[in-house]
Amino acid sequence: MSVADNIKIIGEAVNVAAIRAGRNPQDVKIVAATKTVKPEIINQAISEGITAIGENRVQELCAKIDEINHSSCEVHLIGHLQSNKIKYIIDKVDLIQSVDSAELASEINKYAKKTGKVMDILLEVNIGKEPQKHGFLPEELL
Repeated sequence: MSVADNIKIIGEAVNVAAIRAGRNPQDVKIVAATKTVKPEIINQAISEGITAIGENRVQELCAKIDEINHSSCEVHLIGHLQSNKIKYIIDKVDLIQSVDSAELASEINKYAKKTGKVMDILLEVNIGKEPQKHGFLPEELL
């Protein structure tokens, strides 16, 4: 199957699921995970309508970001982020998912201010309170 075929199938499945859940399909954003995917394939997906891509490894993102046509596409960091790697991606991403501590959020803010950016983030919440998992405990959110 081609990239275009896969995107069409995924888009149709998302539309059906959104409608079944009582949501407007236009309010759902598909983020294409690009781990180990070559830039030319990512560019093809973007040309076929993907509007957000997600990388989970800082080194991989940095290695291929200049080869990706991301001017019409959001770039997300979707994996666990170590604070010592923030400086490498702060000017390359539009959203950092899985922010799992106040300390990490503070460090992201520090680096974002240096670049004149307000960084969008998503907090990771450990609703199962599993000790081996990252994230805020529900009672810590406020």
